[in-house]
Amino acid sequence: MIRVDPSKCSGCVRCEVNCSFFHTGMVGRRSARIRVVKIEEIGIDFPVVCQQCVERYCTKCPEHAIEVGPLGQIIISPTLCVSCGTCETLCPIGAIELYEDIPYVCDLCGGDPRCVKACTLGAIYYEPDAHGQISLRSFKAKTKKMSPGQKRLIFALESSRPLREKWVSARRK
Repeated sequence: MIRVDPSKCSGCVRCEVNCSFFHTGMVGRRSARIRVVKIEEIGIDFPVVCQQCVERYCTKCPEHAIEVGPLGQIIISPTLCVSCGTCETLCPIGAIELYEDIPYVCDLCGGDPRCVKACTLGAIYYEPDAHGQISLRSFKAKTKKMSPGQKRLIFALESSRPLREKWVSARRK
């Protein structure tokens, strides 16, 4: 699973660039499987990527086009997928998004995530044995009717709360 340390993220989006180029041969934010959420008001840049959650909401695909691979990664069958958007709707953190009728989600680049290699600051790192340890149940109800971008913002805000609290307490000392 890909982990994030928002205290190290500069918002450079090298992770997005390398991800999109590796998967499509082109550079474009929409085709990246990782998205950096920039929250200017509080000075946080937070990469959002599939958390390989315990619930595996996305696997509730009505066409059975999504399965979990041996690394815990999400695998989408291009022959079974009908671009219905169910996976996008079900993901509570916006880690899956349809672009040109194709669902984009992290597939761990076959166990060698390009976003991790691109992150020279160490804000993104790979823990191969950590999949299935995170529950996203608390985000499910909060983000039910939101777009993927809105879901990513909520996830980034909630996930960066401990860091923000640490910064505030350090300033008070």
